[in-house]
Amino acid sequence: MKRARDDGTAARRAALRILEQVREGRPFDAALDQSVRRLGDADRRLAHELAAGVLRRQTVLDGLVAPFVPRGWDKLAPGLRDVLRLGAYQLTSLDRIPAHAAVNTSVALAREVANQKAGGFANAVLRKVAALEPSLFSTGEGDEPVEQLAAQHSHPVWLVRRWVARFGVDGARALLEWNNARPPLILQPARAHYESLEERWRAAGIPFHAAPFGAGLIPERSRPDELPGFIEGDFLVQDAAQALVSWFADIPAEAVLVDLCAAPGGKTVSIGRGIRGVVAVDLSPRRSARLAENLRRAGSGRERAVVADALHPPVRDAAAVLLDAPCLGTGTFARNPDARWRVTPEALGGLAAQQRALLDAAAEVVAPGGLLVYATCSLEPEENEEQVEAFLARHEEFRREPPDPFPGSLLSAQGDLTILPQRHRMDGAYAARLRRGG
Repeated sequence: MKRARDDGTAARRAALRILEQVREGRPFDAALDQSVRRLGDADRRLAHELAAGVLRRQTVLDGLVAPFVPRGWDKLAPGLRDVLRLGAYQLTSLDRIPAHAAVNTSVALAREVANQKAGGFANAVLRKVAALEPSLFSTGEGDEPVEQLAAQHSHPVWLVRRWVARFGVDGARALLEWNNARPPLILQPARAHYESLEERWRAAGIPFHAAPFGAGLIPERSRPDELPGFIEGDFLVQDAAQALVSWFADIPAEAVLVDLCAAPGGKTVSIGRGIRGVVAVDLSPRRSARLAENLRRAGSGRERAVVADALHPPVRDAAAVLLDAPCLGTGTFARNPDARWRVTPEALGGLAAQQRALLDAAAEVVAPGGLLVYATCSLEPEENEEQVEAFLARHEEFRREPPDPFPGSLLSAQGDLTILPQRHRMDGAYAARLRRGG
């Protein structure tokens, strides 16, 4: 892509780079970090909003733009499609951006990704989008069929069909709306306590409030490095749902925890500050490096990062094991708007098989009388309660042992942690606490 001279397009250009990298398979957060590195704060925020907004509303945006592409939407180059999506998103979803700015910056980007003629094409298409009735921009109301729900909220049809069957139309719609909203920044204490963080932020004039169930603090800021205590490792970024998984695990203070699939280390840090120590295991050297950096910044000093395969844990007779298993991640679509376009039924089946193998491997290293905590950030039964039921059928030496006390509204009838975004207003999560017989 040629570099344009017009600095007014900097945020849009960064958003375009994010979308390009996501198309190539890079996770949204990694693409974002790389693409906005040289931007000022305002442009960083705009680039984030544009790229995430396009991913959240992609199906709707395509439906608005495609009728104005005579040769067919699918025949356009991917980069030019992204330019038109960015322009259409600004026109239909961001009232603070004037229409002429949305169109003109898109024209400039179209010239960069293609040629002068593409700029004229983008101008003609987006002016037609700008002239559409605003009623076409909304998701509408009523009991839509599955296909319409999926299209209006930009989610895969197969997944929406599953959610409608489980949660009903209203519940599925509420979940889809949550996924398309921008989640808040939630911070958890690390080297500092809640009271210390609250005192420092009040002194700095930074408003904040408690996350749901008291699981974290929500400051009125978009970047954690703007807050007092970031450099010192006083807090870490972690959704309330993941903090609740750590609380649910209820690891005894005298135990050394083996945290399998540990990167990036949020649970390692939050659990590690209250117990004897943590061996944090991850197979990927890149992810392990990030894990080690997070432990250096915010850990208690009792956590150790180890590069190892969770299918062959480097320990024996562990008092406590946490398996935060790889999963479809359907509980975190609000924070990872790109993920919805990568999930497939085939991937769900493959992950369920991988989770089964990881659970069996973890069970082998739990000492008699020890704990095994299984967790995911998925909403899908095959990865959660069905996985645990099958495990307990294979391993009769284990039984469920929920912590006491714990908020009953977050527990299933079987005693498993079950967090649903549309009900609990946070990321989705699941965990089962399993005790091995002595």
